[in-house]
Amino acid sequence: MFSNDLVCNIIEYLNNNINKEITIDELSLLFYFDKAYIMRRFKKELNISIHEYINTMRIYNSLKYFKDDNYILSIAFKNGFNSLEYFSEVFKKNMGVSPNIYKKYTNYNNITDKEQEKILDNLSRIINIKTNVLNYLNHRKPIISNYVKKFKLK
Repeated sequence: MFSNDLVCNIIEYLNNNINKEITIDELSLLFYFDKAYIMRRFKKELNISIHEYINTMRIYNSLKYFKDDNYILSIAFKNGFNSLEYFSEVFKKNMGVSPNIYKKYTNYNNITDKEQEKILDNLSRIINIKTNVLNYLNHRKPIISNYVKKFKLK
């Protein structure tokens, strides 16, 4: 069974613009479908909402900056978040710990076993989401050019 083209196109758009502000209204205008339909279809196909996907991928992308960047606000802005408060809220929801605790973890400072377990469990969950989306994209219907169609018909 092939993946839905609309959802694949949305995923590609989101991945290419993940650090920019993205709205459902924008997706609706861009892909010529009703907002409600886009949100329902995305959730049905991937079992995650568009907003959850965006925030999860932003957090995933932000993880690589914690080792070298001392300023969490800078990490937030680099990854499409407009405020430290919202970044911290989304980070804790996705990683199970605050950005400050994760910063300690990346710098090999002492954190509790429970905090480390939360980090590893949530990181595994995020990687599963990313893997599922990549697998979904890999099941897209191949595009056959008119030339190939004509060639095969002769």
